[in-house]
Amino acid sequence: MIQQITKGIKVSVSTSFEGNFIKNNIINYAFSYKIKIENNSKDAVQLLTRHWKIIESNQKTKFINGNGVLGEKPIVKPGESHKYSSGCLIASSIGSMSGVYTMINLSNTDKFSVKIPSFKLNVPFILN
Repeated sequence: MIQQITKGIKVSVSTSFEGNFIKNNIINYAFSYKIKIENNSKDAVQLLTRHWKIIESNQKTKFINGNGVLGEKPIVKPGESHKYSSGCLIASSIGSMSGVYTMINLSNTDKFSVKIPSFKLNVPFILN
């Protein structure tokens, strides 16, 4: 599990290879990832947006931006956490993801960035 703490917000990520398939004569590799966002600060926060950078070993880079996560803008109170699972398809057997959440402190309405740590997307048998 990979972890990063920014301004009292701890983001933990674990990944899993789900398999591969051919689409339009290109092999695609499917990965799932689980994210846990823990609020270790003294104020309630709300996740507003996400910004992902996906790098593939074939030199392709994708950027994904959107509101919330999985259609939600979760509020995380002090001492609580929010968990979700999602997935990613890439056209190489090795890659990585990293990113940033934009959050708002609900006590003072200050917006701030929370780093999503870089994590690997590796097909297990490729690295053996």
